[in-house]
Amino acid sequence: WFILQYMSGFGNEHVSEDPRCPGALPEGQNNPQVCPYGLYAEQLSGSAFTCPRPTNKRSWLYRILPSVCHKPFKPLEEGHLTHNWDEVEPDPNQLRWKPFEIPKAPQKKLDFVSGLHTLCGAGEPRGRNGIAVHIFVCNTSMLDRCLYNSDGDFLIVPQQGKLLITTEFGRMLVEPNEICVIQQGMRFSVEVFGETRGYILEVYGAHFELPDLGPIGANGLANPRDFLVPVAWYEDRQVPGGYTVISKYQGKLFAAQQDFSPFNVVAWHGNYTPYKYHLEKFMVINSVAFDHADPSIFTVLTAKSTRPGVALADFVIFPPRWGVANNTFRPPYYHRNCMSEFMGLIKGHYEAKEEGFQPGGASLHSMMTPHGPDADCFEKASKAKLEPERVAEGTMAFMFESSLSLAITKWGLQTSNRLDKNYYKCWEPLKSHFNPKCK
Repeated sequence: WFILQYMSGFGNEHVSEDPRCPGALPEGQNNPQVCPYGLYAEQLSGSAFTCPRPTNKRSWLYRILPSVCHKPFKPLEEGHLTHNWDEVEPDPNQLRWKPFEIPKAPQKKLDFVSGLHTLCGAGEPRGRNGIAVHIFVCNTSMLDRCLYNSDGDFLIVPQQGKLLITTEFGRMLVEPNEICVIQQGMRFSVEVFGETRGYILEVYGAHFELPDLGPIGANGLANPRDFLVPVAWYEDRQVPGGYTVISKYQGKLFAAQQDFSPFNVVAWHGNYTPYKYHLEKFMVINSVAFDHADPSIFTVLTAKSTRPGVALADFVIFPPRWGVANNTFRPPYYHRNCMSEFMGLIKGHYEAKEEGFQPGGASLHSMMTPHGPDADCFEKASKAKLEPERVAEGTMAFMFESSLSLAITKWGLQTSNRLDKNYYKCWEPLKSHFNPKCK
């Protein structure tokens, strides 16, 4: 495998230059009359110029040619990518999907872009408020193609297969049980090494940040030092046959041609970068006396809405941990929520539903739709001997939770043919244990 280097820290001011061109970063200013090595200076802004300093995001890129050198964009068939939330009637039912199928390469070659399928979402990018959940299934690498998202940020959760992601800032290898975030406007290309699948949380109008810790104190959950940012790497590569730059803009795809690789950034500095994180680094907080703490204690990243304490979207994980609560029903409780809960499984078995919810599949429990452990889980947990036990060993489930009411796409409900129509039956065996004579 590739020997890739990273810098650590979440939201840091990073400085990086490809070692092949030492001194490529200008000294003491961003935009000199003539840049070192004859490079072009280009700023990538991830926030309004006038944002308060804590939320101001931008990076300066020093590149062989500026990104403006391309032919006009033309519409590109987007396949199953959409933000049309009115394709089918709303469905408030508990929904669960079997693992999404990855086509075999000889039958149908799909790269990361052509393998994007929108499952659900809400809001829309023009108003800069909303989210979408996509599934990606692919079997071939992007060749002389890159993508950038004008609409928002991609949080990518690989479930099967490694992703070698080349960005303007450098290269990252992202494996299952890791995540990466490619922020708005950043060009990237994905190389895969066989059949590959995963999940994407797209957020319009906000960037992901670390949740506030409050009474937890200064340390815990996802620690800033564990986030990794790629180091500068460039290629000075001409592509006479045409390099395709794909823009996701207002929910649709557009393609422009240029005759050189866009990964021609020799040096960069700033705090607006792609980054990755390994989920095993998460410092789990949990109840050590009785009852459950709410699942918000498992939040890795949050994209805040304009309402204090209400997330546009949270990325939450359920990692291996100890369960020690006394006199407590330990699996997740029965619940109706004012938020939407989309769950995926990277590996193993989810504790509340050992059967049916499989790696590479998903579930959606919409606003105020009741959900909770299946009948088998309830019976076992109600009779279990309460002693310290490892929970979720060898597994990793996650949740995209949103304050928006999510609509399902036609692909999600029909075309994918992966909807589990028998999901509701897992609760049918639940029976009454009520006895008015026995307290």
